[in-house]
Amino acid sequence: MVAVIDYGIGNLRSAQKALCCAGADARLVSSPAGVRAASGVVLPGVGHFGRCSEALLEAGLWEVAVEAASNGRPFLGICVGMQLLYEGSEEAPGARGLGIFPGKVGLLPAGVRRPQMQWNLLGVRPGSLFLAGLETDGWVYFVHSYAAPVGDETVATCDYGGPVAAAVEQGAVWAAQFHPEKSSAAGLAALGNFVRACG
Repeated sequence: MVAVIDYGIGNLRSAQKALCCAGADARLVSSPAGVRAASGVVLPGVGHFGRCSEALLEAGLWEVAVEAASNGRPFLGICVGMQLLYEGSEEAPGARGLGIFPGKVGLLPAGVRRPQMQWNLLGVRPGSLFLAGLETDGWVYFVHSYAAPVGDETVATCDYGGPVAAAVEQGAVWAAQFHPEKSSAAGLAALGNFVRACG
């Protein structure tokens, strides 16, 4: 069972349905016990970093999210769910992130339209398990104005006024700034890689 953390933010059912299409028994889960019972955990997120951080805390799911991203089980962050893996964001200076990765999320480069709301091509780092098979055909869909810093954990970037972190991978923790559930065959392939890792 793959738990999609249900903390009242975003179109959670789209992520759930896409995971099911990729072969998972994906369920919306709103209790710590349900998250702990899963073989894989997904943290979606859309909108404002601060509101997502606040909602996760208010739902009583903050600690179990940190636990799930730290105990070696497959964990997937999507969009703001990826941003929450960092220490914080310029979008909400007073809000904290889960702190799985160092650094803060920042505004997209000057001179580009914000948000980036378009298909863009991934530049995939060789050896990525999350994005295996997307090295030459990784067109995916983005909707965001902020992005994580490019670091050692970055396994894919897109070109949007310069290199922008599009996906990260460190051990069992994977995340996408793009929306796999809106990214057609490429997105389904990435989700399929995650589902297989959960198996």
